[in-house]
Amino acid sequence: MGQTAAMARLIEAASSVIAAGSGGKQILEHIGRVNTGDAAVSIAHMTSPAGWSEPWQRPEFDEWTVVLSGAVQVEHESGSFEAGAGQAVHAPAGERVRYSTPAGADYLSVCVPAFAPDTVHREEP
Repeated sequence: MGQTAAMARLIEAASSVIAAGSGGKQILEHIGRVNTGDAAVSIAHMTSPAGWSEPWQRPEFDEWTVVLSGAVQVEHESGSFEAGAGQAVHAPAGERVRYSTPAGADYLSVCVPAFAPDTVHREEP
């Protein structure tokens, strides 16, 4: 026998995390290093106002973004595109990328392994 199986657990609330960039974006981390101590994955709900942007970054983690409303502008080394409501984005680990929300957006971000300030590698503005 030996190991005890993990049990389902309720995560009662998210933790507010300070956002990088300009414009007052709100981040609520549901799962990740801050809220649950998980290093394998982070899942956060982002509410980003019109005009928000962040510096270029080259993360050590894969990031998936699911746009719930509005649109997220994604710039990368080969060009740029806009992801609208109902669309998703995958930015693989090691890719230089920058996100912005010219008209505002509500979206989910999933990072594997979990987001950490020392693994996002943001460039100075």
